[in-house]
Amino acid sequence: MLEGMTVIDLTSVVFGPYATQILSDYGADVIKIEGPGGDAYRHGAKPAKTSGMGPGFIALNRGKKSLVLDLKNTEDAEILRGLLSTADVFVHNVREAAIARLGFDYDAIKAINPNIIYVHCVGFGSGGPYAGLQAYDDVIQAATGTTSLLPRADGNNRPRYLPSLIADKVAGLHAAYATLAAITHRLRTGKGQHVEVPMFEAFASFMLKEHLDAKTFDPPNGDAAYARQVDPDRQPMMTQDGWISIVPYTLPQFPKVVALLGDPELAGEERFKTPQGIIAAAPELYQRMAALTPTKPTAEWLTILREHNIPCMAVTDLNDVIDDPHLRETGFFQASDHPSEGALYQMRDPNSFSDWEAGPLGNAPRLGEHDSEFGKG
Repeated sequence: MLEGMTVIDLTSVVFGPYATQILSDYGADVIKIEGPGGDAYRHGAKPAKTSGMGPGFIALNRGKKSLVLDLKNTEDAEILRGLLSTADVFVHNVREAAIARLGFDYDAIKAINPNIIYVHCVGFGSGGPYAGLQAYDDVIQAATGTTSLLPRADGNNRPRYLPSLIADKVAGLHAAYATLAAITHRLRTGKGQHVEVPMFEAFASFMLKEHLDAKTFDPPNGDAAYARQVDPDRQPMMTQDGWISIVPYTLPQFPKVVALLGDPELAGEERFKTPQGIIAAAPELYQRMAALTPTKPTAEWLTILREHNIPCMAVTDLNDVIDDPHLRETGFFQASDHPSEGALYQMRDPNSFSDWEAGPLGNAPRLGEHDSEFGKG
């Protein structure tokens, strides 16, 4: 799909590499520029077979080429300048002042390649007082109000991070679609352009789609936070042998689920004949559901609920997701053989297209593995 396009990737950790990973999966030739020490994410928390080949790095950099350049070195800077003179896309996450000192700001690159799509992954948009500040997932979760969500749900007032690099990954998705939009624009107009992708604004947009809630209106008619998502009773429920997620998404499903779980008397009460009655009693209904689910094993509940079109899934431990039968059947996890790391699993791009088929998944490169291809070393 993007075959024939060259992307120069001067990014590290998660935000930028996730975006360029998507471009690589869609066929682009991605050249990852790394300093002599390599991408910091090469060194994961869990020990790797080979130093610098941590699992997170492998997941975000497959199919790319690694070229080690010290951009403070004149010869190395010239190598990068030569690559950029013919590249289609340049993605980097170096702060504006630093990239300008190195001579790779937009104006400098536009002068040698007017059609380039120049994508700058930043922490905060250039138009505000936070411009230029460092940004990592934790600080973005804090700044967007995300750390106040779990306290709303469980009553523990201590702010907490969601245990995922969710801000980095969401920003990476924004960077990928912004790059694809700029590519489409160039195909239509012949013009390249500068694209700024700010993590703070990207993640704020993502989180506040539902959680801006009553603050949407001026003046507001209530508080922020989508009540359904921070309801302390809307949680996985214990079964006889595990846990289950049950989602009575439409209002009539609430009493229906309670009846299926074994309390038709409560479900049949007159107050549940109207939407207002169900909404008012939602906490009570959730609590009753949680009291009933321990009476049968998970598999039995799944059969009963699915027969009545009630959305539900067994709660799966993180360690067991790799064995999920659906993901196995759809080929989401693909076994591969890495030249230095041996047998491992990779996750394919989840999308499918009727007129394009992805090639085999590539391998994440060792540091400087492709230096010789570019006249280095």
